[in-house]
Amino acid sequence: MSKDVEVQPPSLREFDGWAMWALHGLCLFIAVGHIYVAFDPFISEFQRNAYHFAGFAFLAAVYNPMFRGQTRSPGLFAFDLTFGVAVAAAAIYIPYAETPIYDRGVNLIALDWIAIGLCILGGLELTRRLTGWVIPILIITALTYIGFWGQYIGGVFSFPGLSWETIAFRSLFGDDAMFGTIARISSTYVFLFIIFGAFLLRSGAGEFVISIAQAVAGRMAGGPGIVAVIASGLTGTISGSAVANTASTGVITIPLMKRAGFRPAFAGGVEAAASTGGQLMPPIMGAGAFVMASFTQISYEKIVAAAALPALLYFLSVAFFVRIEAKRLDLKPMDSGGETFGSAFRKGGASFVIPIAALITMLVMGFTPAYAAVFGILAVIASSWLTQNPMGPRAVVEALVMGTKGMIMTAVLLCSVGLVVNVISTAGIGNTFSLMIAGWAGGNLLIALTLIAIASLVLGMGLPVTAAYIVIATLSAPAIAGMISDRVVIDILAAGALNDGAKAVLMLGAPETMALLSGPIPIEQATEIIRALPLEVAAPLRDLIVPPEATVAAILSAHMIIFWLSQDSNVTPPVALASFTAAAIAKAPAMQTGIESWKLAKGLYIVPLLMAYTPFLSGDWGVALVIFGFAVFGIYGLAGALQGCLERRLNWPMRGFAAIAGAACLWPGILFVNIAGVAAVLGLLTLSMRVGHASPPVRTT
Repeated sequence: MSKDVEVQPPSLREFDGWAMWALHGLCLFIAVGHIYVAFDPFISEFQRNAYHFAGFAFLAAVYNPMFRGQTRSPGLFAFDLTFGVAVAAAAIYIPYAETPIYDRGVNLIALDWIAIGLCILGGLELTRRLTGWVIPILIITALTYIGFWGQYIGGVFSFPGLSWETIAFRSLFGDDAMFGTIARISSTYVFLFIIFGAFLLRSGAGEFVISIAQAVAGRMAGGPGIVAVIASGLTGTISGSAVANTASTGVITIPLMKRAGFRPAFAGGVEAAASTGGQLMPPIMGAGAFVMASFTQISYEKIVAAAALPALLYFLSVAFFVRIEAKRLDLKPMDSGGETFGSAFRKGGASFVIPIAALITMLVMGFTPAYAAVFGILAVIASSWLTQNPMGPRAVVEALVMGTKGMIMTAVLLCSVGLVVNVISTAGIGNTFSLMIAGWAGGNLLIALTLIAIASLVLGMGLPVTAAYIVIATLSAPAIAGMISDRVVIDILAAGALNDGAKAVLMLGAPETMALLSGPIPIEQATEIIRALPLEVAAPLRDLIVPPEATVAAILSAHMIIFWLSQDSNVTPPVALASFTAAAIAKAPAMQTGIESWKLAKGLYIVPLLMAYTPFLSGDWGVALVIFGFAVFGIYGLAGALQGCLERRLNWPMRGFAAIAGAACLWPGILFVNIAGVAAVLGLLTLSMRVGHASPPVRTT
């Protein structure tokens, strides 16, 4: 080769020639292998998880250079390639070493040490490349805690320590380890649903989403903003990623919003807030629904069904802000571009509606999510032939490759986070942390939720949403579930309806209450008694008197609350990836866009309060719909108070009245207060509409 010919090294995302075809072939092999194993599990679960990590670790090493932002030289590319091969080979070796390790009495030989070390090192380095330094530091801190420095700290977090051989073995072979439960979720449900989403996108369903949103909301005042909300909600059923949702729909919706008259920062904030809701929208919900099902042992179908109304409430809350801002600026409706339901459906409606309907039907019929996802993929291919974009063999291959590439970060992340979860379960930190939360909160659920919200925000600055949820749920979900269950205990105690067994347990922890147990007592006194109980008394008391269905609802509510609160890092400065992505598209200041998106995403805080203080997730659809109806009016009133406008601008006394009315609609457990709040919001809206017609609001720039 001539010296004056410049050698072009492989770039970060793209490869040319044989390298591209080889990587695409590997992606195709990985995708087809996972789909086949879903139907014919000819290998063990542990083998599948290890091979899953091996494939994606290699892809992560090749597609993501050691040093970001620099052109990768041939030497560095060779190192990355070698590193990827070494980590993948180590992960493939581990299942074959399992039986010999047990035969030796869990004694590791040199080759075992090398393989385990490469797997852990691969998890550390590849998560650093993909997500930054936070997760590697967290993993190192966790492993050294149980191996070294835990014995030197006093108090409840003191840990005597384990041998490094035991730590190495448990890090890969335990149920909660690197190739354990969370890796199983990644290698089955999550990957199959990401492939399903890739097929939907390749079939043209994304274009249908934008078109149907324009047909619905294009002619409304502030319609482009509503288009963003609808499009992001529907796209969320496909992607389950806030940043991907923002990038895919934002390039269309943000320019539309700016053209309609919205400020650039507000337009970016709308897209970021709406896209964040994509991870709350069933049936995919990112990886959250699958992880939640594994943690709680509640079926995936029940979790998805319970998540539907809260997700709809969140999107309505963002839409209310958009509508109110449009009225505040006196924006006029825009032309929808001639889109109708018919024209939108012809662009790819069949390849979206039919597979989603088939997926939901199969889940309701009791099929596993993995089977439902595979049949959903087949439904996409079949239904695409009813549209203008039929999927042939080439399109199928492209969708499989696209899904595999889109899974790289999630796969490596979920497997690596297993190292942290394993330490938490091994050392019992979860129970200790739950006790600390209960102690700090003094049994007050609102204080506990505030602590969780702060923790999720701090962790979310460095961890992806799913990882933040896993860590926080492992540490604090038992405490939140216990406090929610305590409301049942308090009601029974206040009514004087404790059974004899419960009275005996209660007197062990609070013997001074013996004289009070013969009849009803004030609810405040009952609350004080239960909050003061030590955990060793409170837990068996709950087991005795809380009905099983209420216990399940409390567990589901606790995990759903944590999952919702973990989303706020997408839209809350100083680190808000979805907001910053939207800001780049909108050409707006990043921090200003982040503040706007944080304001618009208030549903992330309001809806979890409903989950905590009302039976919103109890499984009773009649009760849930009533709570949903009151919440719609409550959130609308609060949005008007925050924006200072309904159909016209509100002065400060009216904003205060709107805030009180909105809070009354949301107040738990007092029906007449809720009804009065709805009446107040409706009255204020009617007054605003009448005055608005007489005196149009002044448009601002």
